[in-house]
Amino acid sequence: MRFSMISAALVAALVGYGSTIALILAAAAALGATPAQTASWVLAICLTKAAGSAFLSATARVPVVLAWSTPGAALIAATHGLTMAEAVGAFLLAGALIALTGAIKPLGQIIAQIPDAIAAAMLAGVLLPFCLKGMAAAGALGPAALAIGAVFALVRLYNPALAVLAALATGLIAAFGPGEALFPALTLPLPALTFIPPQFHAQALIGLGLPLYLVTMASQNLPGFATLRAAGYEPPVAPALITTGTLSAIGALFGAHTISMAAITAAICLGDDVHPDRSLRWKVGLAYAGVWVALALLGPLLVTILQAMPPEVLTLLVGLALLGPLTGALTGAYTPPQSRFAATITLTVTASGIALFGIGAAFWGLLAGLAMLTLETQAKRLRR
Repeated sequence: MRFSMISAALVAALVGYGSTIALILAAAAALGATPAQTASWVLAICLTKAAGSAFLSATARVPVVLAWSTPGAALIAATHGLTMAEAVGAFLLAGALIALTGAIKPLGQIIAQIPDAIAAAMLAGVLLPFCLKGMAAAGALGPAALAIGAVFALVRLYNPALAVLAALATGLIAAFGPGEALFPALTLPLPALTFIPPQFHAQALIGLGLPLYLVTMASQNLPGFATLRAAGYEPPVAPALITTGTLSAIGALFGAHTISMAAITAAICLGDDVHPDRSLRWKVGLAYAGVWVALALLGPLLVTILQAMPPEVLTLLVGLALLGPLTGALTGAYTPPQSRFAATITLTVTASGIALFGIGAAFWGLLAGLAMLTLETQAKRLRR
């Protein structure tokens, strides 16, 4: 295997891990996960990403790169009042729906009927509070926040994909630099999977499971397929959905949320510099899988380091990591003029965090936006 494949896979995996692992920890904390459950979550999601990337790349002979659902993790971190067992039930539903979307064509057609602007507005409503909290945390950090923000901004000018990773490195230096212990007292325990029996409650399934499925499809899988097409490959849509959905359901039993197609990190693995022969470029998926297995084994150590950082640093890093996705979501929400008001309703209801009948705000935001868009469309028809 060419060194260029290994280096591209390494960079893609480190960017994916370093830029959003803090969000996974925030999601686990929101659900009251124990340290063992949090470690199991990280281990399971790394292994499912590795297995799916290797399997799809080898069988389709296309460089398939998988990611965990970043907006899904943000959605989970914004939930209130759910236990880990209830969340596992919701994760199982989301994984099953993704697999069914690949297996049953009419289901995919139904999901395609949801306007892109409304789906994007729901995602923006999920992401916005985290970005605001990140900026608020900067005020408590003082000079450290300025250093982290400056590094993020400067690196982003030249390589946006590495900006959050550079900010994370700066945060580690600020937390464990001169005057502090370089790292907390560390051990390297063997990673272990913890089985979590699921509980199926309607509020969790509707308020978390269904929105998790929708944001994963709309903001991860569809852009991921588009990235492959832009690089000149025909994505294995049905096999990818069936594979990622099935693996997500398996990983859910050990605490992990959904995995999906990657977009930004996938682009790192698709260029001519990875391998000049396009027909052999699929092997980068195998290298990528190998890196994720290594990250899975190092998970307890990496999670221990991150959890020892000041909470404000992690909050700021999460906010910075989600600025890019928020920009994309807002662009998608407000591009079509005819649905801007409905998109605004979706965004505000979702961002409010309102929970009715135990069902989370993302569902109500989607419902409110679709209702307003339907009313506006019908009113226009009546006026004609």
